[in-house]
Amino acid sequence: MADVRQKLLIVEDDLGLQKQLKWSYEDFEVFCASNRDEALTLLRSEEPDVVTLDLGLPPDPDGVNEGFAVLEEMLKLKPDTKIIVASGHGARESALRAISAGAWDFYHKPVDIDELHLIVRRAFHVHALEQQNALLQQPDSDGELLLGTILTAAPEMLKVARTIERIAPADVSVMLLGASGTGKELLARGLHNASVRRDKPFVAINCGAIPENLLESELFGHERGAFTGAVKTTEGKIEIANGGTLFLDEVGDIPLQLQVKLLRFLQERTIERIGGRKSINVDVRVVCATHRNLNKMIADQTFRDDLYYRLAEVTVNIPPLAARTGDAILLAKHFVSRFAREMNPSIKGMSTSALTAIDAWKWPGNVRELENRIKRAVIMAEGKFVTADDLDFGDDEDGDLLLNLKAARDASDRKAIKRAISRTEGNISSAAKLLGISRPTLYDLLKQYDLQS
Repeated sequence: MADVRQKLLIVEDDLGLQKQLKWSYEDFEVFCASNRDEALTLLRSEEPDVVTLDLGLPPDPDGVNEGFAVLEEMLKLKPDTKIIVASGHGARESALRAISAGAWDFYHKPVDIDELHLIVRRAFHVHALEQQNALLQQPDSDGELLLGTILTAAPEMLKVARTIERIAPADVSVMLLGASGTGKELLARGLHNASVRRDKPFVAINCGAIPENLLESELFGHERGAFTGAVKTTEGKIEIANGGTLFLDEVGDIPLQLQVKLLRFLQERTIERIGGRKSINVDVRVVCATHRNLNKMIADQTFRDDLYYRLAEVTVNIPPLAARTGDAILLAKHFVSRFAREMNPSIKGMSTSALTAIDAWKWPGNVRELENRIKRAVIMAEGKFVTADDLDFGDDEDGDLLLNLKAARDASDRKAIKRAISRTEGNISSAAKLLGISRPTLYDLLKQYDLQS
């Protein structure tokens, strides 16, 4: 198996200390250099993410000029490298000069292995966050607008879209199966727009949102005087959709007695309005959807199997948002852009913390939940960027945010930093000491986690 450990370069002319440091960093793939040429050669060939650099290098082991020259060249070759500078020569002046020159952190000799080890791990952690943020902030152009309605870059949804594109020209009934909020109506519209019926009506009805005693009239229409309140003849949704597509959402909520009448329509392609005696021919394609388990309903005899086979000539399973690789981030950026234009033009995008939280969340409410959370966050955000706090995922350690080690680690870091800042009443030096890190490291973490000092 290939070695995938993080790469650390140690630039140190003291061979005894070099050996000691290499031994202490057994979790990393460590490379060692004793002078400028060796250091720059290893930087080019191995491209380590983190470097520890002793400023006292030959031919100037008692000064810092050679070390600063190496620092400058390293940053030119690989600007994203986290370079931790160490020196015992004029520590304060060297520290200020090193940080100004682009070093990530500074450590005063003599070396405390454990403390330096902690700084190195933090450097790798921050580098990984920056890499992830750069990836997440890539333009939305990686996504694809499928069927004119679905924005996605996920292979799972690309497969669904290709299936719908293939079946759209065939005049068959389609059953869309998926959890609430997965975009079933958008896919139904996409199917309609890709079919020969695209210029005819697309009529949608949510069968679960209409009371049972009114659903029959909504579907089949009624004649004047058919029941109390029927003051005029009204066409039903099936008749209105003539020539086009009828989308029956939550078809599993249709009561049994109405299932019989719907089955008759599908078999004969004629309807009778409530209170009417005339058969009306209707040419309509039926697409339906449900989040319910129709096979179980059939076994429980609450849904007719003959109706199911009429409605599900082709079945398409829609994956939940959590199973669509990369789509949560892609759609979140799309919604932020849209809602910022409409409601809060000061919003420029999302912070690293927001993107990390979105990527880790399970999205039980799917795309609908994502859209609603982003909408609320854009309205409530006080800064220029939507943060994790604006998304209101809560702070429950047992919650869905803590789905993987990275998310758990990030949440733990944020909490520890908040507590340290609070306990020291905002004193950064004291908070850094309490956390066991340097001031520059703490400042960097405050920036990464969007925490106010």
